[in-house]
Parts: sequence; C-alpha cells; structure tokens
Amino acid sequence: MKNYAGIEDIYAQYDTASVLLQSIPYDGTSTWGKGADNGFEEFLDAAENMELYDIETNSEVYKKGVYILPPITEKTSPEVVFEAVYANTKKLLETDKFLTFFGGEHSISIGIIKAYYEKYKDLTVLQLDAHADLRDSYLGSKYNHACALHDASKNTNLIQVGIRSMDICEKEFLNPRKCYFAHQIFDNEEWMEKSIRKMTEDVYITFDLDVLDPSIMPATGTPEPGGMDYNTIMKYLRQVFLNRNVVGFDINELAPIQGLKAPQFLVSKLYYKMLSYKFKY
Repeated sequence: MKNYAGIEDIYAQYDTASVLLQSIPYDGTSTWGKGADNGFEEFLDAAENMELYDIETNSEVYKKGVYILPPITEKTSPEVVFEAVYANTKKLLETDKFLTFFGGEHSISIGIIKAYYEKYKDLTVLQLDAHADLRDSYLGSKYNHACALHDASKNTNLIQVGIRSMDICEKEFLNPRKCYFAHQIFDNEEWMEKSIRKMTEDVYITFDLDVLDPSIMPATGTPEPGGMDYNTIMKYLRQVFLNRNVVGFDINELAPIQGLKAPQFLVSKLYYKMLSYKFKY
C-alpha cells in the first residue's frame, strides 16, 4: 500500500500518526451507478498530485501523520459488512487517533455511526447528502445504502444538509427542524449558523459526495441536480470545525468515471481540507 498523498515514511507510520484512514470498498447495495468500490484507489492517486501546503489554514497537516489501515474487504452480505465495520470501528475508537473513513457506498456509515454513538453519548451526526437515506429497510435489508441514516435518526442528534431527494415513506423519520433542504439554502447563508446551534459539542460528519452538484461531482452513483457548490460547503465545514469538536468523518460514494480526473481531485482536496480544519481549529 502506498503512503497517503505520497508523504514521506516518517509521516506515514501507525505509532506516530495522528490520523487513521480506513478504506471500506463495499458497493453491494447500490441500485444504479456502480463503481464506488473503486473510489479509494483513485482518491489516493489524485492525492499524490495535490499540493500539501494549505493556503487557507497556512498549514501542512500531513505532518500530523496519516496512516492507511488495511481495507475492510468483507462483502458477503450487507448484514455481514455492517458487523465487520461496526466491530472494526469499536476497536479503532479505543485508540487516541483521529479516525477517517472512505467508502464505498453510504451503507458503510451505519456500523461506523453505531460505534461512535455508543462511545459519545450526546453525539451529533452531520449528514451532507442529496438523499435522506432514512428508510427503515430497502430491498430486504436494513443495511442498504438507502437506510444509511435511519439508525442515526433514532439514536443521535441528526442534522441533515443538502437533501433534495427522498421517498414519502421517509417523512416519518425526518425531523424538519433539523433538515436543511437544498432548495432552502442555495440563496442564503443563515442556515449555517442555525444548524450549528442545533449541534451538540461532539460531531461526526458523514459526507456523501452526491450532496455536491453533478456539474462538479458527476462521479457518484445517484447524482441529483440542484446540489451544493464547493466554496459554500467548505465555508460551512470550516464553521463546523471551528465551533464544534469533530470526532471523525467519512467520505463515500465516489464512483470514478474513466478518463475524468477532476472529481477525485476534488475529493482529495476535500479530505485534506477537512483534516486541515480539524488540526487548525
């Protein structure tokens, strides 16, 4: 396995790294565009071609150390994947590292979030997503990508941002006071402060790349028009990291398009910026 972003070995050792990067290349329940199981390798390739000095934070966060863990390759069934991810995350949470995860499809977040809310008793989950993902079950499984935040809606303080697609059955599980639909936030910034005020101190971020508009993020399984732009979402994330204690995050649903490198480069910058915010603020 290559080092993250091509960093020197001194910054890529488990013992000294502040950040762990866990790949979960599972794409077993996606129902339209496939390929999220190939996202991590493309992300790593793009990261190697990224400048490691961040202008905005005046920092080189890679010097905090980033260690890539062996991937979780389980794919027997959604249920077995959930158990594997949950058990793995429980163990990782016993370390003093900052945990980051890379899908795969969004169902990988279910086990991660369960492990997190069992450790952090008053946890906020910030979901950045085009889809509500609140179904109790879909296509015979509670661990389908369409159910990614159902458990979190019952066991955490769930804040949803960028939602613009859902089934009517999901309204039963959606809290309209904590959901910021895409059509409500595209022409103002008041929602940013309002949503942060509703967060508890400890925040876990789950970032589905289809929250971004397909014009800048076409490489995802279920792109939805009317998504967020890069600068707006980075401004929001900066405020979240500044005002709350982000305890971990995942990025998912990168399904690379052959010959198109811009999406994975965007993701490599997104990941690095989130680390930069975490260790700056």
